[in-house]
Amino acid sequence: MSSYDTVVIGFPIWWGVAPRIIETFLESYDFSGKTIIPFCTSGGSGVGRSDTALHKNVSGNVKWTKGIQINRPDEAAIKRMLEKGL
Repeated sequence: MSSYDTVVIGFPIWWGVAPRIIETFLESYDFSGKTIIPFCTSGGSGVGRSDTALHKNVSGNVKWTKGIQINRPDEAAIKRMLEKGL
């Protein structure tokens, strides 16, 4: 993680909650001084409380962007998301 300033974390959303493995990933690294950009994919439910619920798994000085949902994205949609998040 030390090589990165920005970490993009994507996951499928399950009833407004990120899968537990995402929490485990966040707990496993030091994200101090980094920007975290969360996004989810879903066929139905929205971001829910997932973007703020993940904050509890990270300590230190971290900049979070607001979580967003993308469904069936094409390359242009992903680029727009990244540009907006940065």
